[in-house]
Amino acid sequence: MSSVLDQRPAPPVGGPRPAPLRRRTRVLALPEAQWALAALVLFLLGLPVHLLGGPGWLWGTLFAATYVTGGWEPGWEGLKALRGNTLDVDLLMVVAALGAAAIGQVLDGALLIVIFATSGALEALATARTADSVRGLLDLAPATALRLLPDGTEETVDTDRLAAGDTVLVRPGERIGADGRVVEGASDVDQATITGEPLPVARRAGDEVFAGTLNGTGALRVRVERDPSDSVIARIVRMVEEASETKAPTQLFVERIEQRYSIGMVIATLAVFGVPLAFGDTLDAALLRAMTFMIVASPCAVVLSTMPPLLSAIANAGRHGVLVKSAVVMERLGQVDAVALDKTGTLTEGTPRVTDIRPATASGLSDDELLRLAAAAEHPSEHPVARAIVDAARARGLDLPSAEDFLSTPGTGVSAKVKGRTVAVGSPARLLDDPAGHPCSNAAALLEEEGRTAVLVCVHGIPVGVLGIADRLREDAGAAVSALGALTSTAPILVTGDNPRAAARLAAEVGITDVRAGLLPQGKVSAVRETEKAGRKVLVVGDGVNDAPALAAAHAGIAMGRAGSDLALDTADAVVVRDELAAIPAVVRLSRTARRLVVQNLSIAGGFITVLAAWDLIGTLPLPLGVAGHEGSTVIVGLNGLRLLREAAWPRTTKDAT
Repeated sequence: MSSVLDQRPAPPVGGPRPAPLRRRTRVLALPEAQWALAALVLFLLGLPVHLLGGPGWLWGTLFAATYVTGGWEPGWEGLKALRGNTLDVDLLMVVAALGAAAIGQVLDGALLIVIFATSGALEALATARTADSVRGLLDLAPATALRLLPDGTEETVDTDRLAAGDTVLVRPGERIGADGRVVEGASDVDQATITGEPLPVARRAGDEVFAGTLNGTGALRVRVERDPSDSVIARIVRMVEEASETKAPTQLFVERIEQRYSIGMVIATLAVFGVPLAFGDTLDAALLRAMTFMIVASPCAVVLSTMPPLLSAIANAGRHGVLVKSAVVMERLGQVDAVALDKTGTLTEGTPRVTDIRPATASGLSDDELLRLAAAAEHPSEHPVARAIVDAARARGLDLPSAEDFLSTPGTGVSAKVKGRTVAVGSPARLLDDPAGHPCSNAAALLEEEGRTAVLVCVHGIPVGVLGIADRLREDAGAAVSALGALTSTAPILVTGDNPRAAARLAAEVGITDVRAGLLPQGKVSAVRETEKAGRKVLVVGDGVNDAPALAAAHAGIAMGRAGSDLALDTADAVVVRDELAAIPAVVRLSRTARRLVVQNLSIAGGFITVLAAWDLIGTLPLPLGVAGHEGSTVIVGLNGLRLLREAAWPRTTKDAT
């Protein structure tokens, strides 16, 4: 990891413009949501009237309005698909609802319309919110930049007018306006949005910087190397959009078989009506037999075979802190056979903490005394490392003396007078005049080899100890990695933008052997696609903006909820609200259980349809008995799916067991 740099109190995040408020599509701004709400209200008004035996004209009118408001849009879309020789599920649902009404099941048909309209509204909302986040990502880059002209003057220009070769001035606290390379100055730059690294990194002449990243306390002169439309942040936006568009169409298993089944059912119904009629059967008898066949063979039970188990699994997962965004996602989670995990904020807490306190033997200081001196000197700073040191001192109950003459030097660290002693805290490479062979230098090198950030503490210019700073591993990380490996029969992959030493250290702690470090967002996408080319269905788990393209490209994506970026939360298929890694293997197991119940339900529904249809074709199946058998199979598969609502259906985790 990079050593600590300038730690002067950071000014308010500024730049050419303040960060704008996030633009979110309002739910009722969507036509799908408006029609779904209207259908729901009309249904709820008609339901008590129907159940209490009210006037038929009243509940009939309300239910008819429900059919119109909730069914016209999917019906129209289905008709347009039919013109393209596709029997769309939208049209099938509307026809099924109208068929239910035709045989007197008006309430059932209205309920089907409401459920279908609500599902469509939720899908439209998820799509709109993802688009909002993608557009909002561009707001990370400032609208304007300060361009330096050859004659030494300055001008403020829109960042989209910058071109390769321009030089811009980035003041402390501003966001960098374009991808480029530092030509003058030194500072620490927070690159978490691009690389996911938990700590700001040192940037000085010759180092690359990215648009949208936050400059620390030093001034930088940056030569633009890429057109703004080709910046890393712009490419992240394009990758998310392209991955979302090229991802295989989200379709439930039942939807893939239902179209063929429904076409076959329509053809068979016409045959059941036409063939007997052609051989002399009466019109009434042929029509009754055909209607009975259509009822018993209709795909209602087949449709309900899928939705109750998946929706029950979604509800159960929600109670345990996992928000699964759709039934399609719940089905896909059970199909994964490979896992790619981000590091910072996913396997780790995403907050730097003091992990090592190593006072020099010759200093005579104890651990607490060394930490107290460092924390007192760092107290005026708001740098992430400074906060980690101060927090560690407070956690030990240490009283911090006041600091005077606080001074920060970009690229070096801080210094202050603490009880008459001059204390310096910062980079070992900068504070040591002759680092070779010094005990503190050796200690710092060992810490950095272990993937930690080394912070040197000096008193009156003499090194007195070293502190180690690192992002802390989540308590359940090891168990979660092991459980995911067992579920997929392959060890998870670590994909991170952090440096290789830090990544390798953490991977060794949790038992991961395949480590892909130093990756930019497109590198993570490449790792996912490489795994998928080997025939795997990949689950990606991440939390940052830099994880969003991989989350969108994967077979399924899960975001960590507490510290996750807006883009990651909206791009992901599911969100772990409480940041419990153990919930991830649990929801995968739950999805697989739901898929097994779907297969059971399809078998039950298929059995009923086969028996009743054969009875109607071979003998004479009374219409009431056909309706009862059809409705009975629907109830059975529905109740079977609802079993996943039970608390016992949630797979127990190590944390639950304790």
